[in-house]
Amino acid sequence: AKCVDIALSSCNDVAYTQTMYPNFLDQKSREVIEYSSEYILISVLHNLLQGECNPDLRLLGCSVLAPQCEKDKVIKPCRHVCENLKKNCLPAFDAIDMAWPYFLDCDRFFAGEEEGCFDPLAKLRGEVDLEEDLPSDLPATFIQFKHHSYSQMVSTLKKTASKCSHIATTYSIGRSFEGKDLFVIEFSTKPGHHELLKPEFKYIGNMHGNEVVGKELLIYLAQYLCSEYLLGNPHIQTLINNTRIHLLPSLNPDGYELAAEEGAGYNGWVIGRQTAQNLDLNRNFPDLTSEVYRRAGIRGARLDHIPIPQSYWWGKVAPETKAVMKWLRSIPFVLSASLHGGELVVTYPYDYSKHPMEEKMFSPTPDEKMFKMLAKAYADAHPVISDRSELRCGGNFVKRGGVINGAEWYSFTGGMADFNYLHTNCFEVTVEVGCEKFPLEEELFTIWHENRDALLNYMEMVHRGIKGIVSDKFGNPIKNARISVRGIQHDVTTAADGDYWRLLPPGTYIVSAQAAGYSRVMKRVTLPARMKRAGRVDFVLRPVEAWPNKLLRRSMEDVYDPYDPLELFDPHAQHGQPEARGGSPSGREKPWWWSYFSSLDLHKPLWLLKK
Repeated sequence: AKCVDIALSSCNDVAYTQTMYPNFLDQKSREVIEYSSEYILISVLHNLLQGECNPDLRLLGCSVLAPQCEKDKVIKPCRHVCENLKKNCLPAFDAIDMAWPYFLDCDRFFAGEEEGCFDPLAKLRGEVDLEEDLPSDLPATFIQFKHHSYSQMVSTLKKTASKCSHIATTYSIGRSFEGKDLFVIEFSTKPGHHELLKPEFKYIGNMHGNEVVGKELLIYLAQYLCSEYLLGNPHIQTLINNTRIHLLPSLNPDGYELAAEEGAGYNGWVIGRQTAQNLDLNRNFPDLTSEVYRRAGIRGARLDHIPIPQSYWWGKVAPETKAVMKWLRSIPFVLSASLHGGELVVTYPYDYSKHPMEEKMFSPTPDEKMFKMLAKAYADAHPVISDRSELRCGGNFVKRGGVINGAEWYSFTGGMADFNYLHTNCFEVTVEVGCEKFPLEEELFTIWHENRDALLNYMEMVHRGIKGIVSDKFGNPIKNARISVRGIQHDVTTAADGDYWRLLPPGTYIVSAQAAGYSRVMKRVTLPARMKRAGRVDFVLRPVEAWPNKLLRRSMEDVYDPYDPLELFDPHAQHGQPEARGGSPSGREKPWWWSYFSSLDLHKPLWLLKK
């Protein structure tokens, strides 16, 4: 027997190219495999389990039906990969009354690492390292200005975190529809932990898969922060010592893969923009802006921390979108930017017009001054955006200073920036970093130098305004207390440790803190124009027996609906919120999924039926 090319459509994305017949099930040809119940099962598992545990299970099945072959020798898949997947995925099979497939028997068809095995899921985790070997004597500041594949991106992030392990770590916020981890690299003096009064900042790139510049900029930024910190750059050391920074280079790795097939230089306005589910992630978030406009005329109505409406879950919600929403709830982010491509301008909320029939209508938030200041912080530090020439990319926005209210440029619903502002404490702008969505590799060095100072300058804006701790008279922190600023109808809330951050432009403000069961405390605060560090404003609240303010009777704990699909969503284990699924319908001999195998006559998978 010799190695032959894999020609199975359901196994065309495995991390190897050749297999051997007969396989471990003694199936002697590609045709025999394609008409087998085992192959049909791995082809339909995604539908049967509603996205759970896939593509992991399919790739695991492929490793048995079409095992890896090298030098005319078959290599077994690793047993520990099978055991981990079975542990995590068996409940999904139980939920549809299906037995664990016999050909995924971890003892029978898989091998231990000491026997020599391969990990069929390594590609999903970016562990198939396609990077070329680089000389070992390169300087610490060396950055390769190139386009990174998914696995190269993950490898670079992990190597960077390892090089700066005392200030950096990597983690995944969830997985794409096709199962790729959504990797983040974090920089902080205490990686992996929120520190009291240290603000949380994030950059997100590659939300649209064909807009690749943001992704590459964040990979370069991660390497730059690490190397400059090690070299003792006081600017970078101060930034990392006082900020917790999260960089998510690619929110849409599935779309990127599609766009990359077209290649750099192709100005892709469509291919790869959307996810593998054909969803535009920047139209997929809950439309809370319409709810704000509806509430605007209601006296005393809250215009912040708006819950997700139940109707939102009736539509198709991408696992990437859910992963971001879950991420936002787990970390008290203060400031963010999403990096896009196709123009050269910085936009800020609202992105949806206050008049639904107006496609270009100035639609400011209550924090219009602060948002404009944030957008200008990036634009003014960018040498091309701040260039006064109108005969260039982004020249249409010169008279506006390179910034514009999102809805005034063009209106759309379901955007991530509006969701950040209306559901959480986080302020987010959108940066269009260039007119070419997928530039040639030789242009990347110049693009990095145009954006480097702007990226750093914008991060430092997380320290504007005020910060502090809200506690009771005994010093116990008060979670979910509301920080209000007179004249700005948008509150922020305290984190689990009672700390808060309120972005504000220079000026004099009346700031109050309040929480259910406590009296309100007010303070007058002045922020000088030259002040570039957040002013410390603490509040000590005293309990009251009678609670007069009807608007505050509902604590922030109750802002999210008791039935909240997001709370039940595991971003690492599944690709959609499963509906309630029971066993076999009463009165039927076979479970509902049996019809998937109706084309098989003599070889129906009786081994899938529970006894």
